[in-house]
Amino acid sequence: MIYDAFNGDADGICALHQLRLAEPLESTLITGVKRDIGLLKQIDAAAGDEINALDIAVEKNIVQLGAMLENGVKVRWFDHHNPGELPVHPNFQANIDTSADVCTSLLVDRYLAGKHRVWAVAAAFGDNLHAAARAAAEPLGLSNSQLDQLRELGECLNYNGYGDSLADLHFHPAELYRLLHPYSDPFAFMHEAPAFKTLSAGYAADMANARACQPMEERVSGAVFILPDAAWARRVSGVYANDLATEHPQRAHAMLSRAPKGHYVVSVRAPLSNKSGADELCKRFETGGGRKAAAGINVLPEDRIPDFVAAFFATWPA
Repeated sequence: MIYDAFNGDADGICALHQLRLAEPLESTLITGVKRDIGLLKQIDAAAGDEINALDIAVEKNIVQLGAMLENGVKVRWFDHHNPGELPVHPNFQANIDTSADVCTSLLVDRYLAGKHRVWAVAAAFGDNLHAAARAAAEPLGLSNSQLDQLRELGECLNYNGYGDSLADLHFHPAELYRLLHPYSDPFAFMHEAPAFKTLSAGYAADMANARACQPMEERVSGAVFILPDAAWARRVSGVYANDLATEHPQRAHAMLSRAPKGHYVVSVRAPLSNKSGADELCKRFETGGGRKAAAGINVLPEDRIPDFVAAFFATWPA
């Protein structure tokens, strides 16, 4: 049996889409909300099975990974997050690059020698890697209008992955992948698929709500927002942080959205002018992690908010 375990955001979906366009076959899909990255625990694999892991961190799956490799499971891994110590095993193939301007879909594009690059461009836009997206798109000869459309697609796919639970999302990521996969042409998907119209309308409405929110604290070097306990706020937290990072490239940003259980979920973006520090900041808090440019904390108790704000502005002082 073949399992495809992928992050539920734009990068994970587009990475798998490229792979399955190039290597078409039926697989068992394993995914969830964007922050649900310990996906290997959902797989009961046996000797001879194969797993493709896309845009989920090795470090968060290392126990299950080690056991599977020893049991004769073959694993191919594509990711751009800090993996920790990688296993050395003949059943393990790693395609990992933690550079700040790389996403998993660009790694799959590299692996496939550009065979379905237009989807990697959309994913890079969704991951807020605009310069990398445009650089990847150069050989494709796309117009500025087409690039703008791919940016919208990437942002909408990414937007769908955010939420405290699957109930917050417009589409289960596996369903969204299945709706998207028949399209080798992303522009046809945008033009024809009702799912894209749903995401586009939802994105516009949620972003309007977010832009009505004032920052809790704002300085020259950064801004911290606290969003309400609402599904729209949980959906938009990451993409709004990306949007603000693009608008204010010299500034860091943090979105704290209240979860139904009372804690806060945090999305952090380092300044685009200096893509570093986000991962180290978030790792100072339990359940925190991510990349240098973009990271988060899954559970931040309300009484730790002052500690987080102090650490945020210590990481990016004025």
